[in-house]
Amino acid sequence: MTCDRLVCANCANPVSEGRCPVCRASRARLHQQSPFANLTPATLVALLVALIAVALLIHQAA
Repeated sequence: MTCDRLVCANCANPVSEGRCPVCRASRARLHQQSPFANLTPATLVALLVALIAVALLIHQAA
């Protein structure tokens, strides 16, 4: 999840701008998550397809 579209309940501004302490804390928490947390479903599908393609190529070569 990214903080681009999130709106802070405290100051009603985008969280990505970090205008208040609540925004900054939320933004920091989101950015501390795992590196795969920011991947979109489309990116995950593309990575899965690439992994399957590599596995098939290795299987054919052996």
